[in-house]
Amino acid sequence: MMKYSKLVYLSLFVTFGITLHIVESSIPVPVPIPGAKLGLANIMALIAILIFGTKEGLIVNVLRCIIGSTLYGSMSSLIYSLSGAVVATLIMGIFYSYCNSVFSPIGISVLGGIFHNVTQLTVAMIILKTGGLYVYLPHLLLTGLVTGIFTGILAFFVEKNLRGILKKMKYF
Repeated sequence: MMKYSKLVYLSLFVTFGITLHIVESSIPVPVPIPGAKLGLANIMALIAILIFGTKEGLIVNVLRCIIGSTLYGSMSSLIYSLSGAVVATLIMGIFYSYCNSVFSPIGISVLGGIFHNVTQLTVAMIILKTGGLYVYLPHLLLTGLVTGIFTGILAFFVEKNLRGILKKMKYF
């Protein structure tokens, strides 16, 4: 029973992540920096890490990227989105597993946002074969910091309330 409940929750996390991915794609980016986004869809991966673990967060983020890019993106958006999501999820999972007494979920989200942007920039430099894109690095680091704080705060409150609901349902 527990196995199927977990599968249902992870499916819902993927669905909410895809929905946030699509909603975010329709919101104009307020800053003219290529690759700068709020990263709303990454909230679901962070919540999955906090409740279930790194493997489950990675599953949620990979499925969200593949399905979201298939429905509302392109092959290039899939490459950038997937590479950033995988690295960011792994970093968040490692820091949550080994440093959760030092980093709050907001701090872990900031690390995820920064590594997500650095990974996407590195992949873009490899694909385009130019190192000149590193001129965007300071802007993307600042963007990762701000969006990481924003998404971390949202994930913290959602996780806190969802964990309470799961306890009432005797999931834990």
